[in-house]
Amino acid sequence: MHPLKKAARIAGAIYLSMVVTGPFSLMYVPSKLIVRGNLAATANNILAHETMFRLAILADLIGSVIFICLAVALYRLLSGVNKTWAGLMVAFVLVSAAVGFLNALNNIAALTVFRGADFLAVFDKSQRDALGYLFVRLHSQGISIDEMFWGLWLFPFGLLVFRSGFLPRFIGVWLMINCFGYVALSVTALFFPDYYGAAFRWAQPVLFGELAIMLWLLIMGAKVPTVVPSAVQPAAVD
Repeated sequence: MHPLKKAARIAGAIYLSMVVTGPFSLMYVPSKLIVRGNLAATANNILAHETMFRLAILADLIGSVIFICLAVALYRLLSGVNKTWAGLMVAFVLVSAAVGFLNALNNIAALTVFRGADFLAVFDKSQRDALGYLFVRLHSQGISIDEMFWGLWLFPFGLLVFRSGFLPRFIGVWLMINCFGYVALSVTALFFPDYYGAAFRWAQPVLFGELAIMLWLLIMGAKVPTVVPSAVQPAAVD
């Protein structure tokens, strides 16, 4: 296999692995355990399904590690197009991963409070539920902050794809639009939280840009440049 195509397939495989961790920790577990506005129900659900909640924390951490690995794989694939933009892409990913690692602490704190460690004996059950729910909400807000960087890294990525010549230009444009979709969601969560659900539904077609590039890298790889043989020079005439 050509090294360029192999590098693209590796990046696609790493991208695919994020599909396992992301939806589980970001969508499935919160939908099962967190009851918005109901402190006691949320606490009881998390304590009753503690292993699931811990797995969600682990998935968050693994997802951030995979994200860094993806950035390295894409840098190897695309740094030849433009090292400055490729470096910027990696920088945004590293910031996003750092936010993700720190944000996992909010869920760890929530679990600690809900379980009621000895040093929390000064708080009664309702107070612990309120404090634990605060950490759960902070985790949600941390995701909203991270969405800013989920978007920003896609702009240099999309530009590199557009300029590469071995990946489809339309996907490069799609990724750059995808960037603004995530940024808009982050801003909406900060200023207009009541409209976030509607904004997410409207932005979904735009957010499929990442799915498109993942499938392309995994299935098609990269277009191997055709080497044109040099023209045969006529023999010199004495």
